[in-house]
Amino acid sequence: MFTRREVMLGAAGTIALVALPARAATTDHQVMMLNKGKKGAMVYEPDFIVAAPGDTVTFVPTDKSHNAESIKGMIPDDATAFKGKMNEQITVTLEKEGVYGVKCLPHYGMGMVALIVVGKPVNLDQAKAVKQTGKAKKVFEELLAQVPAV
Repeated sequence: MFTRREVMLGAAGTIALVALPARAATTDHQVMMLNKGKKGAMVYEPDFIVAAPGDTVTFVPTDKSHNAESIKGMIPDDATAFKGKMNEQITVTLEKEGVYGVKCLPHYGMGMVALIVVGKPVNLDQAKAVKQTGKAKKVFEELLAQVPAV
């Protein structure tokens, strides 16, 4: 049996833990920028990411001549656009819920694009309405079809 003192200390410890502010665990998603990957030439791997608000995505320049940048019209309202430099790693913290379209500027026409879904895809229709060209159009059709309905 526990003494009265042990019971009181245990109860005090439990109350202290419950009173701590809740902090959601965040995840850093790693995306490789590749000349050749599982889906072919000039790809992000993975090219479809599901994240939570506050998560980060790090684009790693595994091969040279790549960058990662958001696509105008394919990020949530009030979200911060981003543009990484060529051959440099960029880490982006995604605070706003929604769909984020990403492209490698020099290889966009070859289909080097990615889609990140953060929380609820509140801007899905807006993202689908953005006109795409080249192979990026086909890749985005496939990626957008993977987004769960709100």
